[in-house]
Amino acid sequence: MKKFISILLIIIFSIYSNLAIAGSDGNNELTSKKNNNTKDVKDCFEKLNRGVFAFNQGLDKILFKPLAKGYRTLPNPMRSATSNVLTNISNVVTVPNNILQGQIKNAGLNTLRFVINSTLGIFGIFDVASYYGIEKIDKEDYGQTLGYWGVGEGCYLVLPVLGPSTVRDAFGSLANFTGGDAWYNVTVVNDTQHFSEADYYLSKVAEGVDFRAKNLDAFESLENNSLDLYASVRSLYLQDRQKKINNLDETTETLNDDDWEEIDTK
Repeated sequence: MKKFISILLIIIFSIYSNLAIAGSDGNNELTSKKNNNTKDVKDCFEKLNRGVFAFNQGLDKILFKPLAKGYRTLPNPMRSATSNVLTNISNVVTVPNNILQGQIKNAGLNTLRFVINSTLGIFGIFDVASYYGIEKIDKEDYGQTLGYWGVGEGCYLVLPVLGPSTVRDAFGSLANFTGGDAWYNVTVVNDTQHFSEADYYLSKVAEGVDFRAKNLDAFESLENNSLDLYASVRSLYLQDRQKKINNLDETTETLNDDDWEEIDTK
């Protein structure tokens, strides 16, 4: 029962790690990394998806938005330290996906960043690697790797609490719980001396709140101005995923995951 509740907490607070919010019209023309043929991603379950989307929006209003607002009142050093630790932990998933995509140089740089920040940076609280000129590289995940390999998106999905996804990305996420996430293996799967299940669940809670807070203003603006928020979210998610698969150096509005120093100066 304890493990079930903990997993439920992961689901609840990871919604905004995957939530895509934008101001487009929902018509998506996407191009594959290995296949330049333009194709549409079908919304096979639109009626059901819209119902789940409405449920997720309700959770946002009563839970996530208040948490994000409270988090933004914390001093910048606290928010930056939290964000740095979470980014450092994410490298244990990014590095294997760098390798799977043939990005050997990026895998080496991310590994070096992880070692330096985990030691000199005190578990990643301080981004010492950037001080030495080893800049942060975009995160990678198993859904992106499947897309890079040419696996099609399948139908668009809206998952309860987790938010926007596709059949491909949903299957890719399963890899994290079947040996593909070293942080999950160390904290949950294995009985280690220094880490516990609570450390993993807490990191996921913090990840969701941190991301939501970074995009709080942009989301409020979109929510107030979008004619069809569901269609906008669908369009943005699919477009943003394609940008990530193609490794384009572009930030999608309301999906900003920059450092807090950069966000606070905008």
